[in-house]
Amino acid sequence: MTGVGDPRIIVALDHPDGATALALARRLAPDLCRVKIGKELFTAAGPSLVEALVGARFDVFLDLKFHDIPSTVARAVVAAANLGVWMVNVHAAGGSQMMRAAREALPADGPLLIAVTVLTSQCQGDLDEIGIVRPLPDQVLHLAALARDCALDGVVCAAAEAAAIHRRLGDHFLCVTPGIRVSAAPGDDQRRIMTPEGALQAGSDYLVIGRPITRADDPAAALLAIARRIADHGNGAK
Repeated sequence: MTGVGDPRIIVALDHPDGATALALARRLAPDLCRVKIGKELFTAAGPSLVEALVGARFDVFLDLKFHDIPSTVARAVVAAANLGVWMVNVHAAGGSQMMRAAREALPADGPLLIAVTVLTSQCQGDLDEIGIVRPLPDQVLHLAALARDCALDGVVCAAAEAAAIHRRLGDHFLCVTPGIRVSAAPGDDQRRIMTPEGALQAGSDYLVIGRPITRADDPAAALLAIARRIADHGNGAK
């Protein structure tokens, strides 16, 4: 689990270009959040954006979901580590050989290495379509256990799945949860969503939050409000 002085919020900088992402990041406080760079932004802006954010004192989650042959993934996570990122991820569906190669390639003081289980945009019908016969919660738990057995630090999962993962794999195995919304209304492509308080109650360690902060009229105020909600929840406020 996370500790004191460890921001729980990871702001998803899902912007089409580096200038817009940096402008948004400059309005946020590194002591209140980390930031996430995904495929679109990294493809548009490249490693220089990661270095700029690291230089601005942000912990960066490089969310590129590597899924390839083991040697390629191993080299990719090393390249991410060389950029100074705080966290990097792979797809657990790549299997144990790939995940172990990634783990073994990283130094002990390197970034956290986590694995994607089932995307929060997916539902049972999506798994059925691609021939996965397990119920979705069971598939998430299966992939999480596989990642733990490969010595990864945690997984990306929906908040609703975090409690089962912690029960089986322990509190120190991290659950990073996208699909966090300030209300229970979906309204976008995320399906398995939860509020910040609900996610923390369910056992989430880090909350990936995009639109409620990045599309707010005042992103800094929106971040502070959610950070206060999290703090109040931790203090037992209703």
